[in-house]
Amino acid sequence: MSMIRMYCTGICPYCDRAEDLLVRRGLGDHLEKIRVDQDRERLVEMLRMTQRRTVPQIFIGDHHVGGYDDLVELDMDGALNELLTEAGIA
Repeated sequence: MSMIRMYCTGICPYCDRAEDLLVRRGLGDHLEKIRVDQDRERLVEMLRMTQRRTVPQIFIGDHHVGGYDDLVELDMDGALNELLTEAGIA
């Protein structure tokens, strides 16, 4: 099972940027992209878990990171490494 889940759509520049950041960090193999524009049940799941309608919505392990800006902030302040370690990724 992937340790990083990203709820996304096919036409979302912030989803693309989040994926690029994770791939640059060498985490592409741990990423599961969940297309909410192709699967209504997964959209409902995302809404239930996050109470948010925007994408991307990113989870590392069971921790809800939030969106792209949240991911960048975690990366810049070093907290992303801590989450990855807790999830058994880094």
